[in-house]
Amino acid sequence: MPAETLDRLAALGDRAVWVHGNCEREMVTAFDGGAVPGPNAADATASAALIGRAHRDRLDGLPLTVTLDIDGLGPTLFLFTPPRAVTTRCCWSTARRSAGPTRWTASARRWLSAATTHMPFDRLVAGHRVINPGSVGMPYGHPGAGWALLGPGVTLRCTSYDAEAAAKTIGASRHPLRAGVGAREYVLNHYSADEALEAFTAIARQQWDE
Repeated sequence: MPAETLDRLAALGDRAVWVHGNCEREMVTAFDGGAVPGPNAADATASAALIGRAHRDRLDGLPLTVTLDIDGLGPTLFLFTPPRAVTTRCCWSTARRSAGPTRWTASARRWLSAATTHMPFDRLVAGHRVINPGSVGMPYGHPGAGWALLGPGVTLRCTSYDAEAAAKTIGASRHPLRAGVGAREYVLNHYSADEALEAFTAIARQQWDE
């Protein structure tokens, strides 16, 4: 339901701050008739067929990073993936006090670009605090929508919802590939933390070898 989701977010006005991720890039490429590399090609093409030009232009104009001054945390960098690794599948939010991403150590950048975990955590990496709020629509390790409350501290939260009702809504959508799969895999059923971490470890090792 990409068009409906984008319209709902746009209706929030300046209450919602957006950043660019890998799926946005892939949908714009597919909308423009380009070849989408990787395993998401068919999914991106199907999703791009469900949005209009205004949706495409909104996605294409999103920033890769946004920095907000959060009470108690200071300047906080929000990103889906490190800007120089936008083609990798990552999902991270980062709270830090130093300047732009170029000041990150090579090991920290390498660690951040390892995989998309969609799993909440709060930890230190190479001297920087890294917060992953989890995922709303594709959570791993737990049911429900994952998110984080920032300021003055960091609170990782999860909101439950009516999975059966959500599955019916998704199943009735016009997406030819995700209508059934999305409802089964990410709403009615959930991958465990162990299953997800096993898959992410394999992805990370492959990327590091390359």
